Amino acid sequence: MCTGGPRICENPAMSHYPHPEPDDPHQDPRPASDTPFTHPPSGGYPNAKMAPYSGLEAQTGGWQAPPGYQPASAGGQPLTTIGDIAVYQHEVVTPAGRFPIKGSAWTVTDMSHVHESIPAYAVVLAVLLFVFCLLGLLFLLIKERRIQGYVQVAVHGNGVFHSTMIPVHSPQTLPYVMQQVNYARTLSAAA
Repeated sequence: MCTGGPRICENPAMSHYPHPEPDDPHQDPRPASDTPFTHPPSGGYPNAKMAPYSGLEAQTGGWQAPPGYQPASAGGQPLTTIGDIAVYQHEVVTPAGRFPIKGSAWTVTDMSHVHESIPAYAVVLAVLLFVFCLLGLLFLLIKERRIQGYVQVAVHGNGVFHSTMIPVHSPQTLPYVMQQVNYARTLSAAA
């Protein structure tokens, strides 16, 4: 059946909202209502409760210590830290575990990018000074460079793998991280 105006046709056999038959095994077992979100989902929130690990205080996220975890001292201060990776003379300590530095493999991935644009003040000065002389167009040659992204450092050894992301805010970040990783590689080769 079609109505006037914009042509709207109603055909119950062609509806994209099917009306299941009473014996349909795939129909929703809940009763149909105009407000489908009146019943909370079963089994999840608000019925479930979060329980912290036994004997430990509740943690707020990130890496969660397993039951009975006791951080052991690696002996002294770390020689260098790369993100959340601590490098000692003979050991690497990460949130994923600790392992000897001998035979560890280090990987660095530069995921930063440089964004170059004309600053707003240069555009304003170019427009204002264009009226007086064509030299105002020289302001459009001013470029502003911003570097954004991350450097990923991954280490694995003795069956343990861990990677960390270090934010890049300046061009000096990547050489600094590479220097730290190369120092850790030197300790790994010398061990």
